[in-house]
Amino acid sequence: MEQHRTRPAQYGPRRGRPPLPPQGRGPEGRPRPARAPGPGAQRSVRGGAPRGPVPSPAAPPLLRRLPNPRLTGLGGGLFCAAVMLASGFLDQLLFGSSRTVYGVLFLPACVLTAVWVRRGDLLTAPIVVPIAFAVGLTTVADGGDGFTGALGGFVTALAMEAGWLYGGTLIAGTIVIVRRIRLVRRRAAARERGVA
Repeated sequence: MEQHRTRPAQYGPRRGRPPLPPQGRGPEGRPRPARAPGPGAQRSVRGGAPRGPVPSPAAPPLLRRLPNPRLTGLGGGLFCAAVMLASGFLDQLLFGSSRTVYGVLFLPACVLTAVWVRRGDLLTAPIVVPIAFAVGLTTVADGGDGFTGALGGFVTALAMEAGWLYGGTLIAGTIVIVRRIRLVRRRAAARERGVA
């Protein structure tokens, strides 16, 4: 029968090496003062000891600080119409119904509407901005007496300011197309990651 030799347990210091101080004590045997973890220290799951500083997130760029609502198609149309009505009244009050000022104010309204409309209603933005232009134009159109005169003034103003109308609609359409392309590419990339 084969017998295994067992080595007796050695208690005490090994020869030639000084004994190690107990954990939590300094070289002289005095207890070490507890150090508070730094402000960025992260605790591990097992022992709760700090692992090291966690880098703070970078400050968001200026564009992320701006409001970023998500409007439905109807909400985008109401937003743009309200902005154009307010712009028309402001133009009438400050500039004496200048249609050029009204046209200039129409362009940022188109940009905001196309940027803030939600992804599912992207195609509504180029449709609602011309309607909003026409709604707000009633405040700055030179109309005569009665309904016929007001209608004639409105149609004339709409024909004279068609450049602003087409320009704003083109801007909104371009933003919508760019957003749509980015959305399709993002979905394709997510699909490829899911397959891989």
